[in-house]
Amino acid sequence: MQELFEKAVIASKLLPSQSNENLLSLYSLYKQATEGDVNVEKPTNFFDFPAIAKYNAWEGLKGISKEVAMQKYIDLVASLGK
Repeated sequence: MQELFEKAVIASKLLPSQSNENLLSLYSLYKQATEGDVNVEKPTNFFDFPAIAKYNAWEGLKGISKEVAMQKYIDLVASLGK
């Protein structure tokens, strides 16, 4: 699984431009797969929309195992590469 995940990470860098929604999904699944549940404080600057969006996307995956997040990341990269 780890090897497939690492290949998907490399492949994700070669994808064509993606929507913000897809980028947030890739980010949050990557963070969940590599670090587990969100482990940083929520951004306090109300106007830092990208940081807040990233935090919320990652927090939304709370409780998902690293292995499940890896598989979802692999599947997402595969679907975006078609």
